[in-house]
Order: sequence, then structure tokens, then C-alpha cells
Amino acid sequence: MVSPDQEHNPWLSAEARFENAAAKLGLDDGMRKVLKSPAREITVHIPVQLDDGRLEVFTGYRVQHSIARGPGKGGIRYAPDVTLDEVRALASWMTWKCAVVNIPFGGAKGGVICTPSLMSSGELERLTRRYTAGIIEMIGPEKDIPAPDVNTNDQVMAWIMDTYSMHVGQATTAVVTGKPMELGGSRGRKEATGRGCMIVTLEALKKFGIRPEDARVVIQGFGNVGGMAAQLMTKRGFKITGLIEYDGAVYNDEGLDIEGLAAHRKKTGSIVDFAGGENVDKAEAMFLDCDVLLPAATENVITSKNAARLNCKILCEGANGPTTAIADGILAEKGVFVIPDILANAGGVTVSYFEWVQDRQGYFWNEDLVNSRLEEIMVGSFDAVAEYGIRHKVDNRTAAYMVALDRVAAAIRLRGIYA
Repeated sequence: MVSPDQEHNPWLSAEARFENAAAKLGLDDGMRKVLKSPAREITVHIPVQLDDGRLEVFTGYRVQHSIARGPGKGGIRYAPDVTLDEVRALASWMTWKCAVVNIPFGGAKGGVICTPSLMSSGELERLTRRYTAGIIEMIGPEKDIPAPDVNTNDQVMAWIMDTYSMHVGQATTAVVTGKPMELGGSRGRKEATGRGCMIVTLEALKKFGIRPEDARVVIQGFGNVGGMAAQLMTKRGFKITGLIEYDGAVYNDEGLDIEGLAAHRKKTGSIVDFAGGENVDKAEAMFLDCDVLLPAATENVITSKNAARLNCKILCEGANGPTTAIADGILAEKGVFVIPDILANAGGVTVSYFEWVQDRQGYFWNEDLVNSRLEEIMVGSFDAVAEYGIRHKVDNRTAAYMVALDRVAAAIRLRGIYA
């Protein structure tokens, strides 16, 4: 159990949820140790010639948490506060996320301690290529497939793909996902996480007998996940009544014009003072009366201090770790239907899987096929988690962790322990 003074530590929250699910599954101590321990990790020190001629050494990490069900899968982040413990925890999160949507990947993660905003494009390219060379024995289409994460993008993935390809002597597009379309990227990848959130929200609405056009949605975050979810939900008939960003929030009971709001932000740099809505306090906007609350920004926004004030029927976690472990019990008492992060935002890794499949086949799908297959997986995974929760009399988050742990543990038992 997480103590109140440690409530905001997302890794402790993830560990508490792991232990809860493991106990309900009756996993023995040995299996718990295997499931919690990273399979492999590496630390590399990366010398980079800066533009001014100075030589700097950066530290980077790659962790493969589990490769029991397939190659490792997980992003690479560039940030000044990256730590090995953080990368380990994020890698384990990827294991459960891939398992809950039943795609044949394990979990991995990477990171480099740097400040990208203070580096030129040339410096970032040299850093990326040397980091790739340092971890090259760990990665590969059948070993571990990196992807973009915080402060990395499709260009960084192109540099990694090229560096790997130069080392192996052939173009190997399947070594990374989240690439530019010209190098084997997948259609529908940019929208995938937001689309996945919309799909599972539609399934949750059915349980309440609410039509999309009658659903009022409040979204926190107007970036790639929240912004895309807002656009897609609007097209599907939802009313986005509230939108919250780091610098303010706007509200319109009749539904915000999302395209107009995006244009306003592009022009002014902010969502506040939008003519199609009224400014509201960003902290209080979380508690607006709505059918769906979709936090799609940062972690730890729903805590023991504010969970009781939520006025939503459905909580769809677009962000990673937006709810603390202590807040879970409060939401359960309120009867909020939670779609946990390892399910709700798994659309991104699902379409990354599709990209990997297409690269390996050398045959690329149209966007309708990508989206239909994403919907098939997200709906099936939602149903599996909901059914598991009913059968075992647990909340959706516990059910999602139980499904994931059960699948990984089953793979380990079937493979056996090599000695």
C-alpha cells in the first residue's frame, strides 16, 4: 500500500497495483520476482562533439523489462531528469500495456539525460547515432523496437533506423516505429492514441445507455492525445464541453468548436479567451459536471485530495498515471467507471505493432484498414478487461493488471526457466 506521503510517486502506485493484482491471481513469490525484475538493462556513456568544438559526455539507458511474449517495445525519451529507475518503471508499464491489448511484444524503454531545447539539430543527430551504436546489440526487429517518447520524434527514429541499417549492412525499417511515412511509417499512427481513447469511451457509454451525441466530455490536455481525441470525438458526435491546458481552461455547455479552438491557440499561443467559450479556473474545471473526463496531460492529477470531487460517470485515462493508487478506492466508492491507462492509451502501441508488421511484410495498409484493426483490438481488449472485472469482482484497473500479469506469467510458465 502506498503511504500518503508517497502518493505522488507513480512508480510506487504501479508497484502497489502490481502487488494487488498478483495477490488476487495467487502468483507465488518466485513468479512475482520474475515479473518485477528487468530482463536486461544497459547504461551507455555517449561522447558528443558539440557545435562549438567542446566534447561532452551524456548518459543513456535502455531497459528490457520482459521479452517473454515477444520483442521489447517502448519509447526513448530525451530529458534532463531521466533516471535509470524511471526507465525501469516505464519499461514495466509497457510490458503490461502490450499484454493487456494482447499484442506479441514485451516491455522496454530508453532514455538519455540531456536538454534537447538547448541542443542544435546536428548535436541531437550525433547524440542519437552514438546512443544507437551503444545499445545496438540490444535492439533489432526481433529483439527490441524503440519508438518516440518525450522530446523525441519521427526524425530521431529515422536517425536510429539509419544508424542500425549502416551497422547491419541493409535497410532495416522494422527496427523502430513512429518513423516518417517515407521510411516505412504507418498511416493512422499520429491519431492512434486519441482514437483508442475514443473507441474505449464509446464502449463504456454503452454500459450507461448514453449515446455519443448526448455525452458531455471534459478533456485535460490539448496535445497529441487530448487534441486528437477532441477532434475525433467531435466528429463522432460527442460534445466537448470543457478543455483544460497548463495555462487555463475554457467551457461551453453546448460544446466547444474544437477546430476553432485549435486555430485560436495557433494564433494566440493559448486556449484562454476563446470567443466560443468562457474562461474557467483550470483547477476547478476538473470537477465540471460531465459524462466523461479524459485526463490526457500529466500524471497525478487525480489524487486522494480531489478524487471525491469528480463529477463524471466515466474516467478515460489518456495520460500515463493520471490517477494515484490511493485515489483508486475513492473512485470505486463513487461508482466512477474507470478505463485505466494501460488499456485506454494503448492505441499508440497497437498501431506501432501494425507499423512493425507492415515493415516486416513490406506491404502497407490503407488508413481504413489500420483504423478498423485498431478498433477490433481495442474493443476486444475492453471487453476482456470488463468481463474479467465482473467475473473476479474487481475494479477495471485491477482487472486490467490481472489480465496483463496472467498473460505474461502464462508465457513464462510455458517457456520454462532455461538452465
